[in-house]
Amino acid sequence: MAVVEQSTAVGGTASPAQERVPTVIVDDLHVVYRVYGGATGKGSATAALSRLLRRKGPRGMREVHAVKGVSFVAYRGEAIGLIGSNGSGKSTLLRAIAGLLPAERGKVYTDGQPSLLGVNAALMNDLTGERNVILGGLAMGMSREEIKARYQEIVDFSGINEKGDFITLPMRTYSSGMAARLRFSIAAAKNHDVLMIDEALATGDKKFQKRSEARIRELRKQAGTVFLVSHNNKSIRTTCNRVLWLEKGELLMDGPTEEVLKAYEKETGK
Repeated sequence: MAVVEQSTAVGGTASPAQERVPTVIVDDLHVVYRVYGGATGKGSATAALSRLLRRKGPRGMREVHAVKGVSFVAYRGEAIGLIGSNGSGKSTLLRAIAGLLPAERGKVYTDGQPSLLGVNAALMNDLTGERNVILGGLAMGMSREEIKARYQEIVDFSGINEKGDFITLPMRTYSSGMAARLRFSIAAAKNHDVLMIDEALATGDKKFQKRSEARIRELRKQAGTVFLVSHNNKSIRTTCNRVLWLEKGELLMDGPTEEVLKAYEKETGK
């Protein structure tokens, strides 16, 4: 399907200036994982020999073609949702855009520094939430003065102190939801050229989700580009003006949010 280069924003239309400034260009991208070792599986000797002959690499290696020929252009001011079933290549695509995975074929071009936020994003469990706010801010390029000025806002946004002084406790004492909320709050404290969010909005109560969705809209207005991976179609509808639908590593559809979600929901029943 052809790339849709103009998108209708939530609550209005993106300006021509936004449409003309590309932030991410993905050109015929292929990403292949090579998995070594593991079980050989069950079956007859004939089946085992057939598997051996099909191998393209060293003994015990298999290839997983996670992203297959994906192409699109993202523009400044867009919020783009990524949808698809588990294993469809959404998270792999984000990691490739962030420069964390090499392309087997094709190219990825970015204007500015992409930042990937996932529910498994590493913070240091043995350090307090307070120290992680400081280290996370420094890692994003914020100065100590900027972090100090935004510190209380980050803590308040995360909501982790609503039932106690958890920010002074080690991260290992946090629930997975508390840790994910703090990660999002740290990342959202800075304006990003390209911010990629992988399922972070799925980990919090409705109040936090609403705060997060509002912050994503602010980031878009401040001329950034946001990618959001989510299985929550409501969050996609609320925050994104464009959606990419991937299945089995291929881009099935790229277009305005409602158009793509309706097709997806009709196909999957979700």
